[in-house]
Amino acid sequence: MATRESTTDLGIGLTLAFGALAVVGALVMVVGAPAKTAGVGFAVAMAFAALAVVAVHGYDPAPNE
Repeated sequence: MATRESTTDLGIGLTLAFGALAVVGALVMVVGAPAKTAGVGFAVAMAFAALAVVAVHGYDPAPNE
């Protein structure tokens, strides 16, 4: 018996979007001259990198049982 499976690419899209924002945060960290600006860039990069990992796992289709 054939089953229909619905998949979405939302997890991949969110991962790419959050990854791009993480790269922007990393660039701010590298380019930011004052230590406070570099620290904010690092925090932004880490936060969006963590959200990218959550997005790719959060929208992973559930296995068929």
